[in-house]
Amino acid sequence: MHKPQTGGYAHDLLDVIVIGEALIDIVNAPDGSIGYPGGSPANVAYGLGRLGVRTGLLTAIGNDEHGAAITDHLHSAEVRLLPGSTSLERTATATATLAADGSASYDFDITWELGQIAPAVIPKILHTGSIATFLAPGAAAVRSLLEHSHRSCLVTYDPNIRPALLGSHAEAKTIFEDLLPLTDVLKLSDEDARWLYPGQDLEDTATHLLGLGARLAVITQGSQGSLLATPGARFSIPSVKTAVADTIGAGDAYMAALIFGLLSRNEEGFTPAALETIGQTASLAAAITVSRPGANPPTSAELQTRLLEPQQQPYATV
Repeated sequence: MHKPQTGGYAHDLLDVIVIGEALIDIVNAPDGSIGYPGGSPANVAYGLGRLGVRTGLLTAIGNDEHGAAITDHLHSAEVRLLPGSTSLERTATATATLAADGSASYDFDITWELGQIAPAVIPKILHTGSIATFLAPGAAAVRSLLEHSHRSCLVTYDPNIRPALLGSHAEAKTIFEDLLPLTDVLKLSDEDARWLYPGQDLEDTATHLLGLGARLAVITQGSQGSLLATPGARFSIPSVKTAVADTIGAGDAYMAALIFGLLSRNEEGFTPAALETIGQTASLAAAITVSRPGANPPTSAELQTRLLEPQQQPYATV
């Protein structure tokens, strides 16, 4: 049986550590089944690796065929699977079964549990999100790691709300808001925002999130681009024109590029001028991803090439 590797470089060479679930997305269709590595945190880590960022993923997978597929996928982007990540009896799966009319039903087989483990060295940026911050018992370990690290590095968070896997709305909102004082940068989709705060204007939601502790709140809005807000400024970033193959992994590509931009600019990244550039780059990364099937984020070379092209017209992204 394949045993996941620990990677090729030490903790002190990692610029970003991502904490969260990695799983296999399985699609059952009338003409057969296909599986591919997924999970929002794993996708973000993969996207960062593709951008040339020295990245490690702390997750929970099994020493099985699915775990091997995830490990190979991460290693293809030079992402390090951190020690302690191979801890489950079996790797989590999310299965979508497609009927002949195209409708889908979903089944999740997800266990999220982290042992008493922590990165040996605090990275420049620590990212987490999705199921990992809500699902017990692992969510408590994630919170503990944030408490341990948030004063020593930049913390980014994408809740990537999945209502089918959460408890009550009130419980999920409490868990979400309880993490914000430990968070510097928060990114969520307009769907996430409207689920958490139904009936509330997105501008007001951004103000609320900043009041709870975030230094930067980003709300992506599909074809309307994205809203970036800090306590001192806010502005809208238009999307970039492209033909859409599908939207799988686009939000995670946006998040990875957002982290990439903040990492390269350090504290300057929170100035309005820098945030505008970072937002435009993240939007472009999402555009490249939606232009081709699957969660296939851009490489650093692809992104840089597109950034040098003449400015594009607004389009629909995440």
